[in-house]
Amino acid sequence: MTDGHPIGRAGRGYLNRFLVVSNAAAGSSHGDRVAAAVEVLRAGAEVREERSDSPADLERILRDRGDATVVIAGGDGSVHAAVAALRRLAALHPGSPLGLVPLGTGNDLARTLGVPLDPEQAARVVLAGRPRRLDLVVDDVGGVVVNAVHLGIGAEAAARAGDLKDRLGPTAYAVGSAVAGLTERGWALRVEADGAVLQRPDERVLMVAVANGRTIGGGAELAPDADPGDGLLDVVVARSTGPVARLGFGVTLRSGDHVHRADVTVTRASTVRVSGEPFPINADGELAGPVSARSWALEPGAWSVISPPA
Repeated sequence: MTDGHPIGRAGRGYLNRFLVVSNAAAGSSHGDRVAAAVEVLRAGAEVREERSDSPADLERILRDRGDATVVIAGGDGSVHAAVAALRRLAALHPGSPLGLVPLGTGNDLARTLGVPLDPEQAARVVLAGRPRRLDLVVDDVGGVVVNAVHLGIGAEAAARAGDLKDRLGPTAYAVGSAVAGLTERGWALRVEADGAVLQRPDERVLMVAVANGRTIGGGAELAPDADPGDGLLDVVVARSTGPVARLGFGVTLRSGDHVHRADVTVTRASTVRVSGEPFPINADGELAGPVSARSWALEPGAWSVISPPA
């Protein structure tokens, strides 16, 4: 959804001030890409740059943003952190859209919104795009989800990769995925969507996902029909726990064909609750758990992102 007109005050989509926020821990190549985006933005507006080194620092930066439009230079995790901080500050609302220069590994929210992955092209969208109202997913412990949260095998693989990252570097996730795929038998869980039972704990599940955006992991079509502004969550429950089924699910997940499998259930809802034996959680790349229960609810149209014109 857009508001039907350019966001700028000069009639060409330009805003007066931008606050570009990036991660202080990122490497030099990240800094070069931020600089390229900033150069484009400065052709049409005043720009201030800040680098955040902690959640508290990010909250301080956003508290002091003044009337500048915030531009997040980073991936889904960076957008997640900024939205969470703005919500804590009671400063998250659709009338103050965020700009996005996707510099993460997956950039799945940007993919759903059609924001270019090239930093200079993304900056041009920030200058001339239109605000698109988005829903926000909020859990029962105050956490937020901007793109997708999934629990089970994907979260377990990411957790194992984190343990291996210091020794294996970029190959850690592949190794973690392989180990999780070979060793995990699934989780005995109860899954409810808008109060209706989708899954009972007498049958184990491989993954449960609550999606606002379409993809995870840099383009895997988790919820190929998801629309982050339609007022509904896309819920995916995979019971693909056998060795052959796990392989088949993993292969078809990339293209989105998993939704046609007999051992996968897909529905839409505004609330989701999962409970049962302890399970790990991956929310926008942020790991949590294991926990024995968690609920998610949708806040329709709670925020907005400057997106390419329709």
